[in-house]
Amino acid sequence: MGMSVGGSGEEDAVNSTINTTPLVDVMLVLLIIFLITIPVVTKTVELKLPTISNEATETKPENIVIEITKDGKTYWNQQLIRFDGLLPRVQQVAGIVPQPEIHIRADIDARYEFVGRVVATAARGGIMKVGFITDPELRVLPK
Repeated sequence: MGMSVGGSGEEDAVNSTINTTPLVDVMLVLLIIFLITIPVVTKTVELKLPTISNEATETKPENIVIEITKDGKTYWNQQLIRFDGLLPRVQQVAGIVPQPEIHIRADIDARYEFVGRVVATAARGGIMKVGFITDPELRVLPK
């Protein structure tokens, strides 16, 4: 039985590379752990989502129709108004008993900002019921 203690004449060259095998092993184990635990951790809140129902619009003379074009022009019962003149009209109508409804008709290409400003103005003015008028024939398919 022989053993080399050194000084045999041939020395081993110094290895300056890093052994990445243990690093790869650890990374693969972590990847497997994450792949197994992520579906278990991901949970959703249980909600009962509303169902869609279409109701026929009752056209009453006291209802107000606000129309919004795709470029943001606002119409109050087919009369062009400036947006800064909307709040005083809404506040005036909010005091009527029974309070009229506001129906919003917006162009399909209108920016959400225009519709959102009208809804916020109606709420700020004290209107309790705001509805949206849509085209029942227009079907938007999911992308």
